Amino acid sequence: MITIERVPWEDPRGVALRARMDDEMHERYGASRPDEDPSVTAARDRALAVDPATIITSVLAIDEDGEALGHIAVRRLGDEIELKRLIVLAAARGKGAATALLAEGEQVAREQGAPRLILQTGDKQPEAVALYRKTGWTPIPVYEPYAETMPWSFCFEKAL
Repeated sequence: MITIERVPWEDPRGVALRARMDDEMHERYGASRPDEDPSVTAARDRALAVDPATIITSVLAIDEDGEALGHIAVRRLGDEIELKRLIVLAAARGKGAATALLAEGEQVAREQGAPRLILQTGDKQPEAVALYRKTGWTPIPVYEPYAETMPWSFCFEKAL
């Protein structure tokens, strides 16, 4: 059984899960593309950074033993509400944690009065793309701040 808990961005369990995500993304994408201009790499790093001041809440998926299995953050991105940093530990995948985290992110956005929710994922994350399609997300054009430095991204919206 999975329970959902809203926590501050600084919650140590969320910090630990995001560090695991960073490791996994580094394995999938590497540090940078070999022929890439360093200024483009720096711009992408800025686009992917999350300013804690923009975070509305972080959400954890907790198992019956109290262990944090997954994380997602809900943040303001200009006039939009965006989901960031969805991770579920490999051992817990396929058990409903990601779906529960997405549903709670949608609830937070509704509470904020958002007409839609958006998110971005990468081209080397086919499991994420499949999850978003399965849970009713609609593909949209790559939006800023990702369009310039990550045109290969997949972006989605969900009407609320």
